[in-house]
Amino acid sequence: SMPSEKKISSAHDCISFMQAGCELKKVRPNSRIYNRFFTLDTDLQALRWEPSKKDLEKAKLDISAIKEIRLGKNTETFRNNGLADQICEDCAFSILHGENYESLDLVANSADVANIWVSGLRYLVSRSKQPLDFMEGNQNTPRFMWLKTVFEAADVDGNGIMLEDTSVELIKQLNPTLKESKIRLKFKEIQKSKEKLTTRVTEEEFCEAFCELCTRPEVYFLLVQISKNKEYLDANDLMLFLEVEQGVTHVTEDMCLDIIRRYELSEDGRQKGFLAIDGFTQYLLSPECDIFDPEQKKVAQDMTQPLSHYYINASHNTYLIEDQFRGPADINGYVRALKMGCRSIELDVSDGPDNEPILCNRNNMAMLLSFRSVLEVINKFAFVASEYPLILCLGNHCSLPQQRVMVQQMKKVFGNKLYTEAPLSSESYLPSPEKLKHMIIVKGKKLPSESDLLEGEVTDEDEEAEMSRRVSGDYNGEQKHIWLCRELSDLVSICKSVQYRDFELSMKTQNYWEICSFSETLASRIANEYPEDFVNYNKKFLSRVYPSAMRIDSSNLNPQDFWNCGCQIVAMNFQTPGPMMDLHTGWFLQNGGCGYVLRPSIMRDEVSYFSANTKGIVPGVSPLLLHIKIISGQNFPKPKGACAKGDVIDPYVCVEIHGIPADCSEQRTKTVQQNSDNPIFDETFEFQVNLPELTMVRFVILDDDYIGDEFIGQYTIPFECLQPGYRHVPLRSFVGDIMEHVTLFVHIAITNRSGGGKAQKRSLSVRMGKKVREYTMLRNIGLKTIDDIFKIAVHPLREAIDMRENMQNAIVSVKELCGLPPIASLKQCLLTLSSRLITSDSTPSVSLVMKDCFPYLEPLGTIPDVQKRMLAAYDLMIQESRVLIEMADTVQEKIVQCQKAGMEFHEELHNLGAKEGLKGRKLNKAIESFAWNITVLKGQGDLLKNAKNEAVENIKQIQLACLSCGLSKGPGSAAEAKGKRSLEAIEEKESSEENGKL
Repeated sequence: SMPSEKKISSAHDCISFMQAGCELKKVRPNSRIYNRFFTLDTDLQALRWEPSKKDLEKAKLDISAIKEIRLGKNTETFRNNGLADQICEDCAFSILHGENYESLDLVANSADVANIWVSGLRYLVSRSKQPLDFMEGNQNTPRFMWLKTVFEAADVDGNGIMLEDTSVELIKQLNPTLKESKIRLKFKEIQKSKEKLTTRVTEEEFCEAFCELCTRPEVYFLLVQISKNKEYLDANDLMLFLEVEQGVTHVTEDMCLDIIRRYELSEDGRQKGFLAIDGFTQYLLSPECDIFDPEQKKVAQDMTQPLSHYYINASHNTYLIEDQFRGPADINGYVRALKMGCRSIELDVSDGPDNEPILCNRNNMAMLLSFRSVLEVINKFAFVASEYPLILCLGNHCSLPQQRVMVQQMKKVFGNKLYTEAPLSSESYLPSPEKLKHMIIVKGKKLPSESDLLEGEVTDEDEEAEMSRRVSGDYNGEQKHIWLCRELSDLVSICKSVQYRDFELSMKTQNYWEICSFSETLASRIANEYPEDFVNYNKKFLSRVYPSAMRIDSSNLNPQDFWNCGCQIVAMNFQTPGPMMDLHTGWFLQNGGCGYVLRPSIMRDEVSYFSANTKGIVPGVSPLLLHIKIISGQNFPKPKGACAKGDVIDPYVCVEIHGIPADCSEQRTKTVQQNSDNPIFDETFEFQVNLPELTMVRFVILDDDYIGDEFIGQYTIPFECLQPGYRHVPLRSFVGDIMEHVTLFVHIAITNRSGGGKAQKRSLSVRMGKKVREYTMLRNIGLKTIDDIFKIAVHPLREAIDMRENMQNAIVSVKELCGLPPIASLKQCLLTLSSRLITSDSTPSVSLVMKDCFPYLEPLGTIPDVQKRMLAAYDLMIQESRVLIEMADTVQEKIVQCQKAGMEFHEELHNLGAKEGLKGRKLNKAIESFAWNITVLKGQGDLLKNAKNEAVENIKQIQLACLSCGLSKGPGSAAEAKGKRSLEAIEEKESSEENGKL
């Protein structure tokens, strides 16, 4: 039979575990770590450990002396311990005790055990002022009251027992994800432990089985934590959870009561307004707690910029549903691509019988599609998933008569959807997706407009033709020419196909409405040799990249390599699933899945510096830290086609970061042995992201197998679409379908680089110097006039970086003194701070005092050193925020003035360089350095502006939190009234400044 899985599902379970005791590591400030066996006294009054040099009465800690329990490495002892890096964040916890908040720092052998001790101790501390009723067990909890009503409703005879079959069915109704065999096994286990012979189930056994099968311990620990050690959430708990953890703004009590009404399973809970463990689990699994930002499920980006400023969802060989060498042409290829939001599709057209053009794979003539039937399908599905323009990439291999048939059919089927307006030579950029809504754009060859010829010869750069010639052996490297009729040429307007020569020539002679197609091989070479030039070229012109002719199995290229260079149309084989297609599908989920994604501003601005090969910080962009905690998995299926190992899998999770080379990385969890239903990983990873706008996160779940790890599921999401807090990730199968009830439970947090990160390694023998601050340097151009202008910006740039970093560091200091990790919110800090500053008789030891609209905390009488340190850190945070709020506009103005003054020389750069004798590589270097400087100035100006807005918002949050935590002299006091007036003053000041700028 299956080994017993005794899950923690109540405070009683935690207390029982602690009374039985377990080994924990005790960490000392002197870098020493001791193994000790810890137990909780049977009377629940003290914690003891052994062995110890102290006598038994000293090797203990009274529960009444405990002030606070912290999860994670959040005390001075952990921060200063030389071995801290080797200690797992999720296994560490600290008990703060006594008037001076001394810490007992411990490490469990798993995150699960740490959670049991933290939850149990918090429960004991919060209940220390009330009579303890643990010995009664779980019988009075809201959950048990609900389960009793469920049992009684199903117990039609009213005998208090029911058939095992009925009980199994009842549990399956309450939790459809459970396997019947597992429920039956649990009943057998319970009955065996009670030495029963009958298979009938009592109410108590039903409740016990349900709790053990349906309690996710990680959700239970979270519930206890946010409910302040109750076993259910009320509306206030939920409101705090949504604001503090989930990053939800403008939360009201009514919103929380509505959530409770929709997700709580018991009638009693819905009426009284509380959410017990089962309702909370349902809520966390609901679409409301999905990892994907709902704002990005609709078009959220500016759609009025030129077409060349967007990444475009593109398909290669759209007519294929198998490999490109022998696969038959299939109309479903178009249906699938268009339903997936594809905005660039391919039509490879050849002469067909009876003067009817056809689409076919020229390596497999078994399946022919009439051109007209394909047009009709395109017309039907063109704008189902997106209303933005659809590009038809025409591979024309038809004779002149059949070309004319093509034109007639396209005009007849598409009508006025065909975009044939001639481009204006007075313009410099392509029209926007907004302007081209519901338009179909033909990409193809075009006859010279100056000639009156009704037909003419044009070069054929079609990759399909090239591949066919290579495979058949008649490829000699020479370009092929084809005949084109004027009518077909006239259907091509803003996507005229031309051949790429080199960037210098293109930048001088290429028209904005001309588009080059690059083979994967050529595009890779250019990306490696001329990354900056490729980005600059793509600011104005559309580039299309298609897979190598050697990919006869229709495998996919890595689209990220070409998106990094700004290439808009990276054509993918939609028929071939796998990691590359996952990236492509995931990327185009954003912006409402409309098939157009605005590129980062650094890749669009006329004067900006960006290299696709950048290995470090991007100029003008502030790196972010992404903290991902992989908590648990739910209902992982066995891999398809897996080796014969029964139903058992050993899952682990890989977190991949895809983006510019500096951001690409991968980390994995440990393997959880033989658990597919609810494997607990509890591991935290941290990634520095230098260009968030171009980054994706891919979660991959694999089965650890000695033969070869097998794929279970994956989910790929753009960084910009991540929602913070506790989220469930819906997993997709290998072919990209969402798998029902299969999820990954994670916690996401994003911080500034200085607002997070690993603690520096410090040893007692070496005194650490202060970390040297990094300043983004301006480059010397070599043209004195311009260099003198940029020199003026050096000091304001340092000021801007100093103000931002000082504020962030001050906030981190407050978090550290509150015993909170860098990912904690300011609201969490204030809640912790207030709990320390309010005495045992519920009166505050400090008072909120408003000075010039800023909330200061002043002590009321003498306060202990611990509180003095916290107040000093709080004062510094307010002071640094104040400096930033008051100085930011002046410093930003200086930076913007330098940027504007520099830009006045933009048009003259070549001439000035020539006068100074700069040419060739030196001139190019000067132009590149100029673009770098402009990028830095623009970026740092924007970062300072954002930091000011953040500081203003922080001050408002701090003030509101101080008022709501009771740190004013009392409700309705003058301080509270003054605080509210000051809050209004900050808001008025902000809005008047904004209006002034407008």
